[in-house]
Amino acid sequence: MKKEKLLVFVSIVTMSIMCYGLLSYTSYRKHLPSLKQFRSVHIETLVQDSTLNIRALELVDSIGPTYLTSRGEFGILLPNSFINHVDSLKEKSFYHHKINLSNDTLQLNFRALSALKEKGFGITIGSPALLYQLNADLEKNKIVYEEHHPKAFYDAMEFWNDDEGIAIGDPTADCISIIITRDGGETWTKLLCEDLPKIKEGEAAFAASDSNIAIVGTHTWIATGGKVSRILYSSDKGKTWEIYDTPIVQGLETTGMYSIDFYDRLNGFGIGGDYTRPADSSANKIRTHDGGKTWQLVAINQSPGYRSCVQYVPNGEGKALVAIGFNGIDYSSDAGNSWTHLSDEGFYTIRFLNDSVAYAAGNGRLSKLTFKE
Repeated sequence: MKKEKLLVFVSIVTMSIMCYGLLSYTSYRKHLPSLKQFRSVHIETLVQDSTLNIRALELVDSIGPTYLTSRGEFGILLPNSFINHVDSLKEKSFYHHKINLSNDTLQLNFRALSALKEKGFGITIGSPALLYQLNADLEKNKIVYEEHHPKAFYDAMEFWNDDEGIAIGDPTADCISIIITRDGGETWTKLLCEDLPKIKEGEAAFAASDSNIAIVGTHTWIATGGKVSRILYSSDKGKTWEIYDTPIVQGLETTGMYSIDFYDRLNGFGIGGDYTRPADSSANKIRTHDGGKTWQLVAINQSPGYRSCVQYVPNGEGKALVAIGFNGIDYSSDAGNSWTHLSDEGFYTIRFLNDSVAYAAGNGRLSKLTFKE
């Protein structure tokens, strides 16, 4: 009898602890900040020029937006707090500083840019591929890598840290072109195809938004596209590589992934489609929860269709995403399962400053985007 009473007492205590824990957790959840739900976006055009074509855009913490254009121009938007002594700038919140890297004999076309604290790097498409170390002082700009190959075409660039960086491009042999620096961008080395996964026929990459590369810590993902669209993955900053299949639309030169982003080392998202059939949304959005090893189609036959860039919203718990393209801006709050169309305004690429402000660039303009609940 005593044993039975003891068991009843223990059960009551256990249930009380469980109920208290559940109530405490519920109370805790009530006080957690809720995920923002964007319902609109305000677009402020900062630079407008019909001759501009911007696909390479980065944000520098101490300065602001920087970009490279298809005409070889390097632009920086400096806050007026840097130079507020100039009377003519009082009506603007920024000063636009632009230099032309092209010359009479060489017309440069940039699609990739990476910005560090004190310098930037940009690489041109086509042959010769020229990788510039960039500085607002024109005299300090210099070429740190050249590649003379008829198939040279570099698409994207990122840095792991201030010393180590990577740029990727279309194959010149039977692998994706990958160049790496380990000395702050002073020298770059192209990886040998024997150290990389072999590509398949018609597999390359797109230079649409400078977002073919995603980096989280030492982990790196590269999106290929075209007749075959896969993921190259490295866990050790480009020393070793694996390759994974994806279910995104592929089979034509214009199909596949145009952009990827990772929120952490497990959760990533890829977007693309076929820019010649921009309304097609049958298989243009994919998601991974295991670091890119496996991918699943999401929002099948649901808008948006073709988009050239996707980015996770900072502090969005891996659920908030914004996709952008020449047909508009779209937002998801559920990791890509469903999407809200926010604007028909077209852009090529986007970078977030914080969880509600981003900068976007495209054909003829650079704009500030403020997302609102």
